[in-house]
Amino acid sequence: MPLEIVRIPAFSDNYIWLVHDRDSRETMVVDPGEATAVLAEAERRGWTISAIWNTHWHPDHTAGNQAIKDATGAPVIAPAAEAAKIPTADRLVKEGDTVTLGKHVATVLETPAHTAGHITYHFAGDAALFPGDTLFALGCGRLFEGTAEQMHANLQRLAKLPPETQVYCAHEYTLSNARFAHVAEPDNDDIAKRLVAVELMRDKGEPTVPTTIGEERATNPFMRAATAEEFAARRAAKDAF
Repeated sequence: MPLEIVRIPAFSDNYIWLVHDRDSRETMVVDPGEATAVLAEAERRGWTISAIWNTHWHPDHTAGNQAIKDATGAPVIAPAAEAAKIPTADRLVKEGDTVTLGKHVATVLETPAHTAGHITYHFAGDAALFPGDTLFALGCGRLFEGTAEQMHANLQRLAKLPPETQVYCAHEYTLSNARFAHVAEPDNDDIAKRLVAVELMRDKGEPTVPTTIGEERATNPFMRAATAEEFAARRAAKDAF
């Protein structure tokens, strides 16, 4: 059976993802920046959290680890390169490792740049991607601990995934990203149409993610940058936008 994926809003613009496998009844949570809402949603659904998956060390993605561990005994799976910054980690993973939820298998992709050891989880068989703060709808993460070359390579790699792949981003940044994308590529009709759609969704208070790899190929100015130099210029412009 397909995975059940539930969006849990947190803070001002974070999304925490609760992922459930009906067959095994296993449930994991991706990047719990806080615990209370996660535990409440799992209890409401009758799910028991069996694992915590982190993409990177930032507190808005990891601060809920300990409380969820204390409440459920769930182990934390985290990037090996950031072990020192995620003291709650129980299992450290790197490029090519696999993690499972029941019979559903996710491959670990190393996607450094936002942080030095950032990883992404890809469920190829379920066409689902959890990229943390590497890829956003119409955007990408800031380069806090890495380079433009690294992030450009990350996005080019993700762009090669099947277009139907659902992308479960960690933030609701889409409106700002869409406005910048329209400036970056003013002649791109797909971006212009998507901006209108995003504005309508946000006016109604609706979430704009998940997105898809296909949508991002057509409208994400960072994924569409032809070279690392073009990417760097666009990233710098967005930082000042």
